[in-house]
Amino acid sequence: MVLMVDRTRAETMSVPRGLVLRFPFGRPFGAPGNPEQQRVVLEDALTMLSSAREPGEVRTMPYRWRREDYGRILAERHGGTSAGI
Repeated sequence: MVLMVDRTRAETMSVPRGLVLRFPFGRPFGAPGNPEQQRVVLEDALTMLSSAREPGEVRTMPYRWRREDYGRILAERHGGTSAGI
């Protein structure tokens, strides 16, 4: 599993599985000090590990760097709580 911020590079590198996020270079897990954002990315990466059907699969996530409410995303996933963050 490789987390990347550049889809073209992910496809040309032949990664085993790739998760592409539209985040700044060097920050594929999210902003420092933003555990909710980081938790969302980590959960998506783990989900992809169990759901990818073939080697080389690359998925682009819909999230924008600071335009998402990651607390709300976690609450929706975990039944109204942000999973202890």
